[in-house]
Amino acid sequence: MRAFLVKSYGKKEKLLLAEIAEPVVTKKDVLIQVHSAGVNVLDSKIKNGEFKLFLPYKPPFILGHDVAGVVTKVGSSVSKFKVGDEIYARPADPRVGTFAEFISINEEDVALKPEKLTMEEAASIPLVGLTAWQALIVKANIQKGQKVFIQAGSGGVGTFAIQLAKYIGATVATTTSAANFDLVKSLGADIVIDYKNEDFETILKDYDFVLNSQDTKTLKKSLKILKPGGKIISISGPPDSNFAKELGFNWIFKAILYLLSLGIRNKAKKYNVDYSFLFMKADGNQLSRIASLIDAGIIRPVMDKIFSFEDTNEALVYQETGRVKGKVVIKVK
Repeated sequence: MRAFLVKSYGKKEKLLLAEIAEPVVTKKDVLIQVHSAGVNVLDSKIKNGEFKLFLPYKPPFILGHDVAGVVTKVGSSVSKFKVGDEIYARPADPRVGTFAEFISINEEDVALKPEKLTMEEAASIPLVGLTAWQALIVKANIQKGQKVFIQAGSGGVGTFAIQLAKYIGATVATTTSAANFDLVKSLGADIVIDYKNEDFETILKDYDFVLNSQDTKTLKKSLKILKPGGKIISISGPPDSNFAKELGFNWIFKAILYLLSLGIRNKAKKYNVDYSFLFMKADGNQLSRIASLIDAGIIRPVMDKIFSFEDTNEALVYQETGRVKGKVVIKVK
């Protein structure tokens, strides 16, 4: 099969298109013929080497974290899927590799594709959908009537999180450029702030929850808008010791992450708010619940651009511009 490999880490390094063997299917795996693969900021960060201490992939390895496709083979113990099923998934770490013609995934990380979506639309959902779900519902337990601030509302996570928060019944504030005001309002944003000309920390106050996806400077500003007892979850760092514990790191890494997050945790304590870091986990059951919301018309995908499989490197470059509205997708089949 053909696949795009990270041959070596580096910002200037391009993925290598190579012919390799099809993946092995163990007893709990399903083999997926990839129709489409979503592109994420995480892909570039891994390629650039920013996560090599925490996710020690050894080059060469296949990149890619979102997939929509068709089951072509099932392991001997698989009970949830059969050959021919149309699925979507975010493979678990360290078994990523959706920039390929086939991928083998544990059935627990897979869900049936939303019926109303094309393969390209479905491939845009898993990583951002699971990130928003785990932040808003699992960790923060957002309730109807609460005030939620979602940064970068026109991005992949932002476009999904706004819709999910509105479905819950929260009041949603977000930041974006003026050109994207209509988009985020159509998704349900109640308060939209032009990050180029306005300071959100002077406009928002007494919020229950912040989903931080930006830099440390923005993270520190976000602490100020929370009410006492409020929560801030960051998907851009810094990682904390709980993250190290969840991934089973040794005491050295736990100590390193404890020190890396000490400054922001102390500031959060000063404001009497709770800080935590989220590194999303694969979860087929959560994807099934997300699919139900999509098929009910509650959440819709937001697509920016579709690239051909041969143009996978160009898709990564486009994603890295930081101007993507929603998601970029690669059409593999």
